Amino acid sequence: MRIGVVTFPGSLDERDARAAVRACGGEAVELWHADASVDGVDAVVLPGGFSHGDYLRTGAIAHRAPVMTAVTAFAEAGGPVLGICNGFQVLCEAGLLPGALLRNEGLRFVCRDVPLTVVATDTAWTRAFTVGQTLIVPAKHGEGRYHADEATLDHLEAEDRVVVRYAAGRNPNGSARDIAGITNERRNVVGVMPHPEHAVDDALIGGVDGRGFFQSVLGTLDPTGA
Repeated sequence: MRIGVVTFPGSLDERDARAAVRACGGEAVELWHADASVDGVDAVVLPGGFSHGDYLRTGAIAHRAPVMTAVTAFAEAGGPVLGICNGFQVLCEAGLLPGALLRNEGLRFVCRDVPLTVVATDTAWTRAFTVGQTLIVPAKHGEGRYHADEATLDHLEAEDRVVVRYAAGRNPNGSARDIAGITNERRNVVGVMPHPEHAVDDALIGGVDGRGFFQSVLGTLDPTGA
């Protein structure tokens, strides 16, 4: 399976995302922000970083890149898309996911491992997990506080579209209802604020709890589920 990883000017985790894809058995394909097509890939990852220096606001410039027109069409056709950290912000700016990511509560940059609780396992990117499973995944962000109006939050809850939450009492940024990741109505687009690509190698301090995100999508096109 070929997973395209988009690089925007200012991205800094695209290499880690490609390494995670390869570590989990996929073929990583480099995509560039100016590409007009994502043809030839089976899934797309928008990585973390500081696309375009986070000028204006996070993701506000990146979502207007030519590649995002192709990513949007790909997602609307049912293609799996994962946005990690800055990628989550880009997905919200592009309207592929609801809500917005605001400055962290306390206005401090967060950089530490965070415990997550898996809420939904019927998305393209979370099928390898079980509901209630606890994951330890690194987080590093200054604008990771998920925000939406109460009606939108209620709608997400009612449709079981909250994918992962920060464990009780361990919310690092003040996100509404401890939300760390959400999905769209079709459940093929997922945005997560912590970095699963930094938790795929048991030789590193981050552990391997992030593997499930990549293994989930790699298994979706494999009838054996391997």
